This record gives sequence, structure tokens and C-alpha cells, in this order.
Amino acid sequence: MRKSDFWYDLPEKLIAQTPIEPRDTSRMLTLDRKTGVIGHRHFYDILDLLNKGDTLILNNSRVLPARLYGKRTDTGGDIEFLLLEQKQQDIWEILVKPGKRARIGSKFVFGDGLLNAEVLDILPADGNRLVRFKWQCGSFFNVLEQIGQMPLPPYIKQKLQDKERYQTVYSKEPGSAAAPTAGLHFTPELLERIKSKGINIGFVTLHVGLGTFRPVKEDNITDHKMHSEHYYLPQETADLINKTKANGKRVIAVGTTSCRTLEAAVATYGCVQACEGYTDIFIYPGFEFKVLDGIITNFHLPESTLIMLVSAFAGYEHTMNAYKIAVEEQYRFFSFGDAMFIV
Repeated sequence: MRKSDFWYDLPEKLIAQTPIEPRDTSRMLTLDRKTGVIGHRHFYDILDLLNKGDTLILNNSRVLPARLYGKRTDTGGDIEFLLLEQKQQDIWEILVKPGKRARIGSKFVFGDGLLNAEVLDILPADGNRLVRFKWQCGSFFNVLEQIGQMPLPPYIKQKLQDKERYQTVYSKEPGSAAAPTAGLHFTPELLERIKSKGINIGFVTLHVGLGTFRPVKEDNITDHKMHSEHYYLPQETADLINKTKANGKRVIAVGTTSCRTLEAAVATYGCVQACEGYTDIFIYPGFEFKVLDGIITNFHLPESTLIMLVSAFAGYEHTMNAYKIAVEEQYRFFSFGDAMFIV
């Protein structure tokens, strides 16, 4: 398939700039992937669409306030770091702007001295830097919480007033450079009502990388090279999934990250089992799903790997028709936008 097959026209006014309150009052388009039938609900209606014995799989990764603004120690020139991946306790791979100020050996200070950094290397593949951080007390993540800014996607122009609104209410494991946004619609109260109905909840961890937003440049989508992300599937979640499938009930992923974690595990090991590693699985039409019976997701960018994943699950024609209708019905798009429920 061609990249252009996944294009759709989106008016800029439909790109959500702020999160909706309360979280679960966002709209939700429902899609039957067998028939293509579309419905219109609100997210709190998810309770009516889930059955006792079904299992929801949630990604509990927590977004790092990974954008740092500081100064070069010798010249005082402004610098911006964006943390990508922790390599060792104090060493990170980062994006940096402007790059000319971040040569090997360059030193920087952030938060009036709370954090210092030195460039150790420039990676040949993409020009990202390896830097070593130093701080006085507490953990690195505590320092980040004090001085870091949320790495909102570039299409969000408004400043976020509350950093927690770019976190799911169940976020736990720090490490993501972007939010697993399908989970932003859940409230603690809604999760409790879901549990009370006899619906199971299991957790995986996949730390979302900025490669999520990397555009597909190749015309033929099969030539696209996916980014790699770290994931963890615990034993209790593997057991829950296997029990759910054995009972003939549904496993529903909350978000494309949960989907990629489960399908990557099966692709690697041939079954759902406890595992940890890195995955660069690329899911596009023609992919054979081994685990999922449903997916909760947001509306994704045109020509992105995420809309390709949804098309693989729901069917290309059904997906593109759903997006066309979502635009016509003035749904809110992207990270702070509305949801889709596909079964």
C-alpha cells in the first residue's frame, strides 16, 4: 500500500488544543469492524459496551517532563534538551536545539544549578546526543518533576496548565516521551465501575518514544523503518490474558501502545507470556492479529503508522470511512481529542 492511501483532510480547528473536563465526557465513535457500522457515544458509555469477563489492557507508562531549558555554562547561550531514552542511571540519549551549541565536551546548566549536563557523544545515525547528568540530591526523576516541561506534540500550541492532564490516572512507570493518549479518557471512578461490573484490568508498560510522531517518508509503506520502544509484559497480565481467551471472552487494548506490546510478545514467543525487551513491530493492513478482540484508540495523524495500525485491525475501508465521518461530525482529533472503540 502507498502512504497516500492513508491521507484524509482535517480542518485545523478539529485538532484538540486542550483536554476536556471531566476526562470521560469526551465523545467516542464506535466501529464494528465486521460490518462497518458506526455509532456515536460518550466515553463514559464504555461501561455499556464491555461485558463481564472481558479484559482491558492498559499501558501504565508515565510521561517524563522531558523538555529542559537551560544555558551553556561558558557562553550563557540558550539550549533546549528533549530526553529520549535512559541508557545508564545518569546517561541519556537526547535531542538538542540548537545542535551547534552541543558539541562533545560542552557543558550545560538547568534550573538555576539543580541539574548539570555534559555531552559525551554525537550519535552518527541521527545526530542525537549522549549526555551525562549530575544533580545534588534526590533522584533524577524528582529533579525532572521540578524543572522539566511536558513534551507536548508540535500540533498542540496552547500551554498545558496542569501537567497531570498529559498523564493517565493510572500512570506509574516513568519513561515515556509522549502519552499513551487513549488512556487519557479514563477517570478513577470509571475504572472502579468497570471493575465492579466484573471486567478485568491488566497492565503492560511500553515507553512511548518520539518515533511515534516520526512521519512515514517512504511511498511504499513496507519500506518504512519503525522506531524501537522498550516494553514489559508482567506474568499476572499474561495469565489474565490467557485466562480471558480460554473463557471465550474478549481482550481489548487501550491504545496502540498496548496493542503493539501484546502482538509483539506473541510474534516473538509464539504465545502470551511474561517478557521484556524492545519492539519495532510495524502493524499495517494484512497483519494477522493473534491476541486482540478490540481496541480503544484516539484519532491519529494522516499517513501515520498509527492510522495504519488501526486500518490493519478494523479494515482499511471501514477505518477511512470512520475518519471521514468523524471529520463531518466535528470530532476532536489527536492527543487531547476524542476516542474510537473498535470491536
